[in-house]
Amino acid sequence: MDSYEFLLYLGVMAGVTYLVRAVPFVLVKNKIENKYVRSFLGYIPYAVLAAMTIPGVFYSTRYFLSAVCGFVTAVLLAYFGKSLITVALSASLAVFVSGIVIDCF
Repeated sequence: MDSYEFLLYLGVMAGVTYLVRAVPFVLVKNKIENKYVRSFLGYIPYAVLAAMTIPGVFYSTRYFLSAVCGFVTAVLLAYFGKSLITVALSASLAVFVSGIVIDCF
């Protein structure tokens, strides 16, 4: 890829990114009062984070089963209100141990 092509792609990407961020400010002048729309907009960051993170969880290990063990461990500990560091370390340990067990068989 030559520098002209790179700068063209960079310019298009910058323009699209700017438009996605600027258009809502131009179109919506008043505060959004509808509680359903506000609730929907409040959940968007969590949905995007989950959509970006969950696939990476299942493809980050050599064995799909060890990824599932780590994911289930993390979900259960988070459900029971454990801290983020406890959830992360326990899920990592579950993936590590299940990977060793799978390697043995």
